[in-house]
Amino acid sequence: MSDRWYEQAVVYCLDIDTFDDANGDGVGDIQGLIGRLDYLARLGVTCLWLHPIHPSPNRDDGYDVTDFYNVDPRFGTLGDFAELLHQAENRGIKVIIDLVVNHTSDQHPWFQSARKGPDSPFHDWFVWSDTEPADRRQGMVFPGEQDETWTYDRTAKKWFYHRFYKFQPDLNIKNPQVREEIKKICAFWLQLGVSGFRMDAVPFIIEQTEPGNAQSPKDFEFLADLRQHVQWRRGDAVLLAEANVEPEKLKEFFGDQGGSGNRLHMLFDFMLNGRLMLALARQDPESVIDALRDTPALPAGAQWATFLRNHDEVDLSRLTAEQRADVFAAFGPDESMQLYGRGIRRRLAPMLGGDRRRIELAYALQFSLRGTPVLRYGEEIGMGEDLSLHGRDAIRTPMQWSYLPNAGFSSAEPDQLVRPVISGGEFGYDTVNVTAQRHDPASLLSWFERMIRTLREAPEVGAGSCTHVDVTAPRGVLAHRADSPAGTMLFVHNLSDEAATVDLGVVAAEADFPNDVLADQEYPEPGDFTKIDVGGYGYRWIRLRRGTAG
Repeated sequence: MSDRWYEQAVVYCLDIDTFDDANGDGVGDIQGLIGRLDYLARLGVTCLWLHPIHPSPNRDDGYDVTDFYNVDPRFGTLGDFAELLHQAENRGIKVIIDLVVNHTSDQHPWFQSARKGPDSPFHDWFVWSDTEPADRRQGMVFPGEQDETWTYDRTAKKWFYHRFYKFQPDLNIKNPQVREEIKKICAFWLQLGVSGFRMDAVPFIIEQTEPGNAQSPKDFEFLADLRQHVQWRRGDAVLLAEANVEPEKLKEFFGDQGGSGNRLHMLFDFMLNGRLMLALARQDPESVIDALRDTPALPAGAQWATFLRNHDEVDLSRLTAEQRADVFAAFGPDESMQLYGRGIRRRLAPMLGGDRRRIELAYALQFSLRGTPVLRYGEEIGMGEDLSLHGRDAIRTPMQWSYLPNAGFSSAEPDQLVRPVISGGEFGYDTVNVTAQRHDPASLLSWFERMIRTLREAPEVGAGSCTHVDVTAPRGVLAHRADSPAGTMLFVHNLSDEAATVDLGVVAAEADFPNDVLADQEYPEPGDFTKIDVGGYGYRWIRLRRGTAG
């Protein structure tokens, strides 16, 4: 891979505590993950993104951190983590970890000291107000679960700010000592061998909170400072961030107004994700076409990260009320499936009714669009969700490895598991598991392996341009292309359940021995581009030509 390895990566995200339990205590651990690295390598994963690994009271799935320089003892030790990095590198897999520095746990020693008053060296590391702020009940991230963003602390006799839960006090980014500490945290993990960080809630990290001002300013220059620091420590390190903001503001996270890409390397494409879900719900690609057209030009080296499902709810907040209603109706019609009034707390396979054709179509489309694909653990076998669990925990159930008790995740008693394994029904572990699909060459897992291998042979997808091809086609068909010095790929995806014939004559002159490299079924080799067939919920990845590279 090039220095911009992330442009052609396949990212796989997981929670250590629900992936594999090696010591039988009911909680997944680092040794268990090490034992599954060969599985990930065979799947085609080139980058592993780990959700919070630090010590935590675990009131928010590890996002409430008490020590940024260590590993949660439930998972193992720093020595175990160093071994994980070594073994992953042996298999060509880079590792990035969550950087959760917009807040700490209220049990963190910094906050416990800060509460004691202004004489504490950590008092100004957090955001305080002597009086009740006017915006106390504004800006909640989890409506329905939060009542306020400012809470009165009886020990400090002041109000402290928390964009998230009240047990997660925000750090004060205005304080130079806090900035330096964040840089030290990054340097520590880079020295240990991680390849970068996924920055949680980055708009809040750079927010210079002012009591009573719900629109406090943001310091984008800290992102430039952090990137420079990170890349001095490790030249190929990457900053992948979550910034679900208005489209016109996204470019500020990549670079300054001069067009320099001097801030974040990558952003999750929330706008495209919502549009993808809308397209799948309506069986109409128009919203994806709009997203491709509206995507701002990025600085050199900047990259989108695409996803269908991640560790949170499907966030539909960037859709209109009408669009959101259509997605809810298709994929989350019951209130128990919805969350915060804006999202759906389900995995993709049950959202699509377990229909293999639609699941393949959805992921073939995601992986062929511009950017770096991110895949959530268990999606490659079509795992389901447990709606009896609270909130986002519904999609954070243990990985389903085999027919063994607890799906082969752990040898502990079922009531000792970190979360219950899904059992029974269409998505129970006795039906959906890695072992069963490993033995079936027609399984979803086998398909994912083939699809990812194909993607690795098409470098223009990750690093090239992505353009909608305006063609004569039935309503449900999307055609787009990827171009780079490595060549040109043409993609046809049919979001409708009815077979279609597409006129792609507009690209016929560019074809140089065209051939299908991935398709939902056997088709005649593309010859007459005015009559390209594609089945219902079908897809065709067609290589038009090879270039001078790749």
